[in-house]
Amino acid sequence: MLSLRLIQLIETHSDLLTENLLGTLGSAPECADLLKIPPGHLRARAHEIYRNLADCLIGETGAEIARRYTALGIERAGQGVALSHVVWAIHATKRNLWTFLEREGLADNPIELNRSLELLALLDRFFDTAIYFVAVGYERYHSGHIWNSCVE
Repeated sequence: MLSLRLIQLIETHSDLLTENLLGTLGSAPECADLLKIPPGHLRARAHEIYRNLADCLIGETGAEIARRYTALGIERAGQGVALSHVVWAIHATKRNLWTFLEREGLADNPIELNRSLELLALLDRFFDTAIYFVAVGYERYHSGHIWNSCVE
């Protein structure tokens, strides 16, 4: 069972996490292409991840994550945002979250530590999957093979 305490902590502090992330993204040359995205849209995407973390980790199916992030890749490619900048931003989103969790304390007993480690493993898998499907979206955009479903 995941650390519900940590998930609730993240979701409760989603505004703070979003602001910290936007500060990082706004000052990093590694993702300067994100300036091509309307600020409100970028803020909404960042907030969505943090605010709905439980859904992202355990509520969505692999097909839903594939569709969402393939669509994001297609959208960002269409906006002229370099793939490397999107990948860097996804890593920054994860790093921002990990920094927050380290600061807040991952666990205060052995059972909670085990649940925290399980949560961290799911976070890694989620962000790695997101990166993969963003890249799939870029490939589809650039090959001209854009369709709604990425699961055949």
